[in-house]
Amino acid sequence: MFILKRQDVDIKTMHHPQKDQQIPILSYQGQTFRLLSVFTAAQEDDARALWRDLTDNRGKACVLLEEPERFSIWGKIRLDQFDDAGPDTGTPPAEATYIKACLLMLQVLYMDVEDLLGAKQARQFEGDISKVFAAWKFPQAATPDAVKTLLTVDPLAMPQLPPWQDHHLHRLLEETHRIGKDYFGNANFSDRALEAVEDLTANEQALFRRWLQQSPTGKLWA
Repeated sequence: MFILKRQDVDIKTMHHPQKDQQIPILSYQGQTFRLLSVFTAAQEDDARALWRDLTDNRGKACVLLEEPERFSIWGKIRLDQFDDAGPDTGTPPAEATYIKACLLMLQVLYMDVEDLLGAKQARQFEGDISKVFAAWKFPQAATPDAVKTLLTVDPLAMPQLPPWQDHHLHRLLEETHRIGKDYFGNANFSDRALEAVEDLTANEQALFRRWLQQSPTGKLWA
């Protein structure tokens, strides 16, 4: 939608109507936007790729804000409709196939950590993933029980998938890959993690692999 500089916009904080926290709100020409993702200056390509995916492929109204030390993506909101549904109350969750596939990959990595490195490392892995969920405000992932469910319950059997959006999935794939390398010392786990999506139907696998190839984090899993 827009690529803007800091001097082009006004950023203020407002109190979240459902939670005891302040959130940043960007204003531009009478429109309001809420923060979706933040990237360092070195991640410019990733920031632009996600912004293009959201605007061109997903039809989202988003701003890419360029600053000297970082890039950030903001999703359009209406303050009168702002609630706890997510960064953009008009943005539906990601395609269910993508959510299921990302959970399958995460669960295989968790199982490999437990099988190969032991229960103590598995508990540490839970803690590391919990920090990711908290830092990026993943819906339905705020408690230890919720995290345990996401790591252990077959997503194909979940009565309801978490209402994550595409930017949550991009961040999860990026952080899962980083954590996997921390635990195993290399990226050899990637192939096995990708094999986990074979639990999906052939059509779903093809859909997810196309999406992954086009995503900002796809090169990590290539």
